[in-house]
Amino acid sequence: MTILSLSISYRTASIELREQLSLGKEGVTSALSRFRQWRRAHISADAEMAILSTCNRLELYLATHDDRIGDSFSALAGFTSELSGLQAAQFEPYVNRYDGMDAVGHLCRVAAGLESMVLGESQILGQVSDAFEAAIATDSVGPVLSTVFRAAIRVGKRAQTETTIGHNPSSVGSVAVLLAEQVMGTATLSDAQVLVVGAGDMAELVIKALHARGIKRLAVANRTHAHAVALAQRWDGVACDLSQLSQAIGKADMIITSTGAPRPIILYGHIQQAMHSRPDRPLVLIDIAMPRDIEPAAGDVDGVRLFNLDDLQAHLDRSISDRQAQAPIVEAIVTDELSEFARWLRGAQVHPVITDLRKQAETIRQHEIERALRHLPDLDAKTREYIQGMSRALVNKLLHEPTTRLRDAANDGQGIEYANSVRYLFGLNADEPWQAPGQDER
Repeated sequence: MTILSLSISYRTASIELREQLSLGKEGVTSALSRFRQWRRAHISADAEMAILSTCNRLELYLATHDDRIGDSFSALAGFTSELSGLQAAQFEPYVNRYDGMDAVGHLCRVAAGLESMVLGESQILGQVSDAFEAAIATDSVGPVLSTVFRAAIRVGKRAQTETTIGHNPSSVGSVAVLLAEQVMGTATLSDAQVLVVGAGDMAELVIKALHARGIKRLAVANRTHAHAVALAQRWDGVACDLSQLSQAIGKADMIITSTGAPRPIILYGHIQQAMHSRPDRPLVLIDIAMPRDIEPAAGDVDGVRLFNLDDLQAHLDRSISDRQAQAPIVEAIVTDELSEFARWLRGAQVHPVITDLRKQAETIRQHEIERALRHLPDLDAKTREYIQGMSRALVNKLLHEPTTRLRDAANDGQGIEYANSVRYLFGLNADEPWQAPGQDER
């Protein structure tokens, strides 16, 4: 089984490109549904896929029996092109490719926060879990990728519970607030009128970080007004819906946006109009959404400072050294889980041949028992059951030693060689069930 990952992240790609590749929750579900049909023509009918799409990365994970890695990566790039509407040449230079254990290790490091813009941030673990759940819901994953994602999720959980890599501010939201504090000054920020647009998990992380810095005047705007009300009430703020957005912008000293809207909801015109009535009062805009919530041209309005996800990289927490010190411990956790996955994968390589061997033996057993019992019509039910039990025990005892040795060979890295030998010696073919040879049964 070949495991591949095609990754485009903030490390290589600009926010403009990531924006065009971003799928969102519904987009991931749609893409995985399309994959189930697409794989028959481009990979194989039993290929598996999961997709991780966040504000900072798009990653496609593929498991296939096809060992032509180059062809499979080309197929993945083609699928990405279909999903995004971009030509492969537009994103290929920014792609990282991983295969085999490197692909598994990469996902484990992502889930642990080692690949995040903010080292050790915990939100990514939930996003990896969501990606796995979406793949399960669309039936696009099988035993291999399911085991890969479960291993990565274990790594993420262990990183959070066994180390302190996620302690202290460690999310994009908290870094956004840190940036705001650096730009506006601590005193100014605490007295500022802050508007948070969005009411999801990221918005709550932002508000939590704002609250820790003493924010007294908070407004929350969201497409679903009830969600804005619920979030605002939890943090002593006021709520408004998007129909009141222009008025809320006019009152704000700082706006932080984190919605899931497919296109900008704060436009150049909104900001221009707001600043026209308050030319001497600056406005700070921080857009941490993907796709972006704020039209880039809004940053050109006099008195406005606009920051997006890429800008956060230059304003990371200066105390990140504490989390960096924990990174080697997390890397050791990754190594530990990779060893367990490698052991499972070696066993999985011989499992099909063991299954086929036992199926063949059972078919032969049943055939021979039926043939024998036809010659013994007067046997009572108890004796017939005894013969059935004896034949099952005989088959199990005969197969126990070779199957045990086959599993041991797999653990020693010789599983495929021995599995092929067993298939040859026993004439096993998963596509051709065993047939009894023609015999005179008189």
